[in-house]
Amino acid sequence: MSKVLQAIQHFAHLTPAASAVEGDHLRLSYAALRNEIAQLAALLRKQGHQTLGLMMDNDPAWVVTDLAAQAAGMTLVPIPAFFSDTQIQHAIQDAGVTAVISTDTVLIAARLPTARLRPLGRIAGRNGWLAVLPASRRIESTLPGVAKITYTSGTTGTPKGVCLSLANMEGVAAALRDAIQVAACDRHLCLLPLAVLLENIGGLYVPLLSGATCVVPGLSGVGMTGEAGLDPQRMLQAIIRNETTTIILLPQMLQALVALIEAGRPRPQQLRFIAVGGAPISRRLLDQARALELPVFEGYGLSECASVVAVNRPGEQRLGSVGKPLPHIRLKFSRGGEILLKGNLFSGYLNHPAPAGKWYASGDLGYLDEDGYLYLTGRKKHCFITSFGRNVAPEWVEKELTHSSAIAQAVVFGKARPFNVALIVARGDTQEVEAAVEQANRQLPDYARVGAWITADAPFTVDNHQLTATGRPRRKEIARAYGDRIDALYETDGPNARKESACHSLIN
Repeated sequence: MSKVLQAIQHFAHLTPAASAVEGDHLRLSYAALRNEIAQLAALLRKQGHQTLGLMMDNDPAWVVTDLAAQAAGMTLVPIPAFFSDTQIQHAIQDAGVTAVISTDTVLIAARLPTARLRPLGRIAGRNGWLAVLPASRRIESTLPGVAKITYTSGTTGTPKGVCLSLANMEGVAAALRDAIQVAACDRHLCLLPLAVLLENIGGLYVPLLSGATCVVPGLSGVGMTGEAGLDPQRMLQAIIRNETTTIILLPQMLQALVALIEAGRPRPQQLRFIAVGGAPISRRLLDQARALELPVFEGYGLSECASVVAVNRPGEQRLGSVGKPLPHIRLKFSRGGEILLKGNLFSGYLNHPAPAGKWYASGDLGYLDEDGYLYLTGRKKHCFITSFGRNVAPEWVEKELTHSSAIAQAVVFGKARPFNVALIVARGDTQEVEAAVEQANRQLPDYARVGAWITADAPFTVDNHQLTATGRPRRKEIARAYGDRIDALYETDGPNARKESACHSLIN
């Protein structure tokens, strides 16, 4: 039995009436959650499906299904509703999913039109359905002990399936529980889809290991729609209404929360831990959050390590870092500064060769300071070499640029060029942006400085395909949209060139 299931059994005996899971229309005590899991697990065993997909909105029924699949010894494949049809079909075929469980027949009819629906009875107050799929390709080489296959949205329609064991996921959950000091009195509000691994582990398994409460309203009720649509006011109301003590945010969600509170909205008084990750966070935003007394703690993780690798925590925080590595993981650095990880690694990518060697190359560049705090400086694949032979990690330069309140977003280019250029989404006027660029350049060595810049026509967003769901710029898409204007900067008067006419405020 998994450690999470053992914890639920323990609290069902110790504090049976304590609230374990709360949704829009249902509250499950620890005793009720234990019974719901046992009932569904018995039913799933009879169905004969070894690899089960899960597609539904955040709800107690999602929680029960996830844990019942563990109890039944099945491999679960969470499928985010924000996946494209291509991504959904890829995940199903790649993993050999033979049936998908859901409580939403409209969703299933729209996304899996060839499936045959079978009633499963009630799951945590909802009518459960098993969508049986046409015969699909089985996994060619089954990896032993795989409890969950998680697919990230990535930048293409064919993301890799990351194979995780219960030990992988529970190792992270236990380390987070101890680092965050979660107690039975805590109430975690799930603001991200439970199909996202970070929320699944940090927002569900961590509270349940601790005897705390996991609050799982439907995503529209907390202001989330689609892949990255956000209603900040509704999100803040949900945080306050549910007396939330812990949440997980992406950087753009934190930015929206900060903006609301700066505009005079009430600060949630009971919040004690806001975990932020998924993409680089500007120091300016962290400073703003601290000035508002928001308990923000930046972290870092990868699906291949079952989510969180390092996190700032109460009593051990250093702004600008992603915190100290958690005890379940070891790390070192390659000669080029790439972060190499060992311990609690995934079993491999589904239907792909297993990673070679004992150390996993993360693709992220970084360093540890003398006190053991981890700093990220960029992605190895984004690092470019200037025409003078110097390596530049664009994320490093972009962080310096966005320290200023005059710059909302920035993307830097300079591969095989004599100087670097920046595409800027401005908050301030031309003079303010100019001053911000000059200030950033004073913090950088000469080869990393910005020699020219232009303003973007519009902010980088998910809707215009220039931002990932976690807030990272899609560099190829941005370069494709602005390539001619970027090239023109190199055809003007050298590294001091400016396109003044393009420098106007895009965000008030």
